Amino acid sequence: MISGTHLLELERRVRQGGSGLSAPDLLGCWRLDQVWPKGSPRPSAFSGPLLRAVRARLEIGAPAAEGELTLSNAVNLGPLELRFRGVGRLVGLRPLLQFSFQELQLSLGVLVLLRRTLPAPAPQRMPFFALIARDPSGWLAARGRGGGLALWQLD
Repeated sequence: MISGTHLLELERRVRQGGSGLSAPDLLGCWRLDQVWPKGSPRPSAFSGPLLRAVRARLEIGAPAAEGELTLSNAVNLGPLELRFRGVGRLVGLRPLLQFSFQELQLSLGVLVLLRRTLPAPAPQRMPFFALIARDPSGWLAARGRGGGLALWQLD
């Protein structure tokens, strides 16, 4: 298991020189493993286990358009799935993975119960993940817009 202290040290280095991550490094299905609340070196005792229990995942796919990645964020409760779909773009040296979800879908198995179009966020309120590192052993770390730190495992 990766420690919060180790991730914070990696983050300090990345803030100065960037992570060097590019779109191909991010492709795949990433299962959420751990969450550290803003300012805490310890993972959340509640959020991480809960998000693992509902199979929280971030799926990043090949570009939908020039410079854009397809993104999907989903959780499951048994056969019930809540999924957000949209696009993302890498911005800056660190880089930031800025994204916008355009659709919400609720499904029961293969049956779509609800599908809604979502409004675009204001440009200054775009959600993002500040990418920290991707390890060849299969983990990805990032800090979200709200300040929390997340660690995903490649599925």
